[in-house]
Order: sequence, then structure tokens, then C-alpha cells
Amino acid sequence: MSKGLIAFYSRADENYVSGQIKTLKTGNTEIAAGIIKELTGADLFRIEQEQPYSKDYNECIEQARADQRANARPKLKAYPEKLDEYDIIYLGFPNYWNTMPMAVFAFLEQFDFTGKTIKPFCTHEGSGMGSSVRDIQKLCPSANVEKGLAVRGGNVSQSKQEIKQWI
Repeated sequence: MSKGLIAFYSRADENYVSGQIKTLKTGNTEIAAGIIKELTGADLFRIEQEQPYSKDYNECIEQARADQRANARPKLKAYPEKLDEYDIIYLGFPNYWNTMPMAVFAFLEQFDFTGKTIKPFCTHEGSGMGSSVRDIQKLCPSANVEKGLAVRGGNVSQSKQEIKQWI
């Protein structure tokens, strides 16, 4: 049986959800990651920036947009020691301007994914996967990058069946 890792970037605090700014105790992508853990038993790893974005939604999106425009690679708090024991990487993130947050780019560039399967999933409020699957394929050309799953953030708590089918 394959061993899996759920590597995810998620943000609580103020978020845009179903047309409104709402304060979330747990980020939508973290909720999806928890459902995947429940269904697969895979290990969890949270991708976190050393300098997190603002808790304020509008400030956060400006900081994230500036990082994207600069093609920045924010320094991360930690990385898994190694990925050797994992065959499947469930890679989760919110869609930021049609792709992944730059912290996820920083994470992917640290490892060799040769022979691994990457199953991307994202949360969004209408923009789906965007170009993230293509971006992952460029960053990890020797990995098998499967079709991604885009879950509407406002519906993530009710997405277990959709996630189960995708797995």
C-alpha cells in the first residue's frame, strides 16, 4: 500500500467566503486536508511562512499579490526531513490569482519528486484550479501530477463525498 503525505498551505483569519469577508478559525484548505487525512490516513504537513501574511484580508491579498509579482519564495518555518517514504503527495492550497501561494512554490522547489504522484487540491471562491496544475508540472517535471480537485471554500465542510471520489 502507498504511503501518503498531505502537504498543505492554509490561512485562517479574515477570508473571502461566499461573497463576504468572514473570520475563519480554521482555513478552508486545512479543513479539506483534514478530510483527506480521515479518508486516507496520510501524514499531515503544514506549509507555513516564517513571516505570515496579515490577518486582515485586504492587507493579506496585497502582500500575496506583491510576492507573486516579484516571483518571491518566502522563507518557510520548516520542511519535512525527507519525502523518501511517501509515494503520494496530496498538495493543498488556496487559489491565489490563478495559481498557488508562493510559499507552495518554495516548498516544491526543495525536493526531488521523481517517481512520486502529486495529487493537487485547492480551495477557491470561483476560480477553480487556475494554472496551478501546469505550474506544478513545470516545477516537478519528473513527478506524475494528477488531475487536481478544486473545492469551493464556502462548501468545503460538505465536500467529503467529492473528495472521496477524487481520491
